[in-house]
Amino acid sequence: MAFLELRDIYKSYFLGQQEFPVLKGINLSFDKGEFVSILGESGGGKTTLMNIIGGLDRRFSGTVKVNGKEINHHHAKDLDLYRRQTVGYIFQSFNLINYQTNLENVETSLNMTTLSRGQRKKRAMALLEKVGLGEHANKYPSQLSGGQKQRVAIARALAGDPEILIADEPTGALDSVNTREVLELLDQIAKEGKLVIVVTHSQEVADFGTEIVHMEDGQIGSTQRLKPAYPAPAFSGRDRGVRSRPLSRRTIWDMAYDHLKFKRFQNFMIILGSSIGLGAVILFLGLGSGVKGYMTKQITDSVNPNYPTVTKHVSTQKNASSDDESEAEQEAWQNNYSALTMSSDMVAKLGKINHVEATYPGYTFSSVNFTVGDQKKTSSYQSWSPAIQSSMIKAGTKPTKTDEIVIPQDFAEKINKQWKSVIGQTVKISFTGYDTNNQPVTVNSSAKVVGITKANSSIFASDASDIKSALTSAGANADANYVPVKVDSTTNVKQVTSAIKKLKDSNKNQIFEASSAGDILSQINTITSLASKLLAAIAGISLIVSAIMIIVTTYMSVAERTQEIGVLRALGGRAKDVRGLFTNEALLMGLIAAVIAIVVALLVQALMNLALNSLIHYNIVQISFGNIIFTVIIAIVIAWLASYVPSRQAARLNTIDALASN
Repeated sequence: MAFLELRDIYKSYFLGQQEFPVLKGINLSFDKGEFVSILGESGGGKTTLMNIIGGLDRRFSGTVKVNGKEINHHHAKDLDLYRRQTVGYIFQSFNLINYQTNLENVETSLNMTTLSRGQRKKRAMALLEKVGLGEHANKYPSQLSGGQKQRVAIARALAGDPEILIADEPTGALDSVNTREVLELLDQIAKEGKLVIVVTHSQEVADFGTEIVHMEDGQIGSTQRLKPAYPAPAFSGRDRGVRSRPLSRRTIWDMAYDHLKFKRFQNFMIILGSSIGLGAVILFLGLGSGVKGYMTKQITDSVNPNYPTVTKHVSTQKNASSDDESEAEQEAWQNNYSALTMSSDMVAKLGKINHVEATYPGYTFSSVNFTVGDQKKTSSYQSWSPAIQSSMIKAGTKPTKTDEIVIPQDFAEKINKQWKSVIGQTVKISFTGYDTNNQPVTVNSSAKVVGITKANSSIFASDASDIKSALTSAGANADANYVPVKVDSTTNVKQVTSAIKKLKDSNKNQIFEASSAGDILSQINTITSLASKLLAAIAGISLIVSAIMIIVTTYMSVAERTQEIGVLRALGGRAKDVRGLFTNEALLMGLIAAVIAIVVALLVQALMNLALNSLIHYNIVQISFGNIIFTVIIAIVIAWLASYVPSRQAARLNTIDALASN
């Protein structure tokens, strides 16, 4: 039984409905140890026959048997296995991978075996030495002559220890000296027990083998035995431990990385563009977080979030039934100071609400005149309460006794450049109160400065009893006009403010309004989040551009590496391996861009925080671990989407067409 048998092989090409027969009933048998030359003129069908024997062409009729087993040419996985396990290819145009060294080119075939990394390298080196190129192992194909390139191709074809070696015009691009060397190598391979099939149109090449098959117009014209076949060993390459397997994921990643390095400048520009967009997104997200944190700190440094502020609810109408009130009466009601104050009974209602631990009736007035010597300032005046954070005090203490006051740093500096020396001086206070008839009353008092708050603070604070005493002495309404309430827990503040707003008087009208630092923070955070996300989205436009660049680059890479794709498929690589090669390259670009973006963003964060810390004493850019993870995910998703179509196009390329491309 012959090792390779071809029976009734027919092949036609079609142009529309018109059929063009190429192979017209080929029947051949070959054994191991033969050096067969398929000789014929161009167009005779010899290359098509070679593609069928090599498992590259699936669309034909007839049977191909190897060692008595029929090859299923209709099943892609079976053909991939057949090419990996049984067939080795030598191409006229060498088809070496230009971004790999000669050693790595040979290892490409060995990567589809079960040999370890060390074993693969050792075998590849031994094969290069066998073909006389050991000293050129670490050179690239571009550094070799034509004959040397073909010998590297022979070493690669032998790497997986195939049983059939197919050479397509292996000497077509070589001079006479190199032709002789290559033919002697092929003859030696046949002597080692391989079946060597050479497709040629050269009689000189054909005469070098053991048998010549003449092909004419798609048929076998004649066969000519030149000499007996060489004795074949009783064992195969698989018996010697060279077992085939698909390309591993690691190998595909390695190949993608090698090509990325080979095209380093072109790829770096794309990676740089992507990293700029990604870096801007990280920075804007970090800036948004920092601004929110800064605003939160500014507010909570001034007001304790556990102390909502309660004021009197003022309706535009005196009661729900007075729809026919005149505009003048409504305006008078709105300007009625008594409508803004809260009696002790009202304050008592607040103290009965769940989670309210204490109430602090107080006062706040605007347009209050403060005088120290010849220095004057008009500002707000508010009684101190536990709601005001002690961290507001920059010098001195908070007011704890009668006739004590704290003033902001800007007023203290106006009084004396040595602003801390103002502590202990007396401040004269004058403002307008209202009596029970809502008539204005001038209220005068004085207090000693015991503390100085942050610059530009709008709060002049004093003990509530001081303001109440001054109001009473002037005959003004001394009921509180605002009440901070202490809530037992921050988590209950929202519930308490809601309960306060629901309190009704005897006429079912709302009594109070309530607000907290959390309400202010929520609004600020919403605005800040929207702004930071908008800026990040604007920065993200550059990511769309980078995605387009990756798409274009991947398409260009597919076009440039069409022959490489054909070689990988001819060596037994699967369609998914080709797809993975281009997808992985795009993912590497995305990951590298993400790493660069993260490093640069963190450096910019450090510089910005360092530059601004002396002004605001806060890290205004706060890039979180979540921002970094988000950036990596976005980079991967963009790279994967950008490579999706080109990588699949590469995987669908016809192997024969890919090998024939220039």
